[in-house]
Amino acid sequence: MPLPTCPVRPLVLPVALLLGTALMTAGLTGCSALSPFNTCDDTAARLKDLRSQPILNSTPGGATAPEGLDSVDSRCIDDTGDAWLYAARVYAFPGSRQKVVDFYRTTAESDGWHLQHDPSDPNTPDTTAGLCFTKGGDGEALLLTVQFTTANELKMEYDYDAGPEFDSGSGFEMEVGSETDGAITGCFD
Repeated sequence: MPLPTCPVRPLVLPVALLLGTALMTAGLTGCSALSPFNTCDDTAARLKDLRSQPILNSTPGGATAPEGLDSVDSRCIDDTGDAWLYAARVYAFPGSRQKVVDFYRTTAESDGWHLQHDPSDPNTPDTTAGLCFTKGGDGEALLLTVQFTTANELKMEYDYDAGPEFDSGSGFEMEVGSETDGAITGCFD
């Protein structure tokens, strides 16, 4: 007894429509997935604004910029799918991390920066975790981080051989960062 056969033709049209819709959706999704991401195009003015932030030059007394890392490093990074702008400075400080934390809490907050705390790790002291502040509204939002660093970390990150100034205190790096369009971003988003 032969098996009943189904006509092939009625299945061809629905399968073709389904496949065509899937390919069109994938194509549209691929295009639209790229459009909301920002690139480094036309960011020179915003980078200049980041480099000129006064907080980058505000340091606790005795802090020095190591030779070779004594200027603002500013860039637009576009390797994660969404560009990020930053301006950063590295400093050596002969005092304690607590003095650095106290200085930036006072100085940044008096300049309109708002200290944020990591909600997922509220018990880590600022002398370990560093500090993160936000400032400005949508279109002009900025993020400020103060992170502690060591001679070994500077060697790995910058291929920089830190001098003796990093042996007797706290090294730290400050960064003012921003989305390319100034969109609001939080420290722990």
